[in-house]
Order: sequence, then C-alpha cells, then structure tokens
Amino acid sequence: MRSVTYSMGVSLDGYIVGPDGGFNWTAPDEEVFRLSIDEIQEVGVHLLGRRLYETMLYWETADQDPSLGDSMLEWAAIWKPLPKVVFSTTLSAVQGHARLASGGLAEEIERLRAEPREGDIAIGGAALAAEAAASGLIDEYRVRVYPVLVGGGIPFFPRHERRVDLELVETRTFSSGVVYLRYRVAR
Repeated sequence: MRSVTYSMGVSLDGYIVGPDGGFNWTAPDEEVFRLSIDEIQEVGVHLLGRRLYETMLYWETADQDPSLGDSMLEWAAIWKPLPKVVFSTTLSAVQGHARLASGGLAEEIERLRAEPREGDIAIGGAALAAEAAASGLIDEYRVRVYPVLVGGGIPFFPRHERRVDLELVETRTFSSGVVYLRYRVAR
C-alpha cells in the first residue's frame, strides 16, 4: 500500500511560516535541497492545498529560467510532470499536471492508495496535513528543523486531542544546522 507522507521545513518552535506569513528562513542550502530532491523522487502524487499550490506554480515554468543552477533544474524536471491533486474551494481550474480534487481528502487518499501505482502520496500544506492527521491518514512525518525561532505563525503539527506514537526511521544533521527527522506512525 502507498504511504502518505507529510514533509516540510519547520522552525525549532514548530512553525512552517512565521507570524508575518514569511518563510524565507526555510531557503535550503545545496545539501538540504539535495534531500528535497531525493524525497520528491519517491513521490507518485502530491496533494496540495490552494496556498501551497499557488506557491509551487513557479516550478511549472522554472526550467525556462536561464539563471537556475543544476539542482534547481533537476527539481523542476521532477516536479513539473508529477501528478498533483489540489484541494480548493476557490479555484475553478489548475495548471500543468494538476487536477482539482473531486471529493474529500479521505476519499481521495483511499482512491489513490487503491491504484496500482508506485510512489508515495505526499501531502503539502499545514491545513491539509492537519485534516489528514486528524483522520489518522499520515504514515510518515518528515521534518527539516531550521535553527530559528519565529514566535508564532502556522504550526507544522496539527493541534488535536489524539495521541500519535511515532517510530524514528532516520535522522540527519546538515552543516547549515538543519536537522532532518523522519518518523513513521506506529500502528
């Protein structure tokens, strides 16, 4: 069965964006960006909320930017053809290899898990991940912890009353001070 993964950069105090909506502190160096490339190569479909979808639209045409380095071109080459499912109540159309979700998150994940395809089902965006976590749909949390305290904003981990036990699968420390933590949900 395909795993559902939630992977994002997070401040040490647990936020994916700060109180001002900024996330410039998550700009990865080459070493951390390589990890992101390795992760996205394992993904078969990416589920996104509207805000993250709109942020990631840049990568649909990034390969046309002559100033991009090799690793960014490699990311763009993987991201652009990757199937994406966008959850939005305000968008009427999406671009590239994306489609609007036709049902709820749980139904969409159930359908995708039943497909005979390879690759993880990745979730991007805190609100979408919170919904998946509340329903017990996330199999792995992959956290890149940045050495910064932002003091508030949008939390990486959803706030709910359910305990979730995790098993540490992998940890890496990068020269930039970023720490990668990969946990599997204990079932």
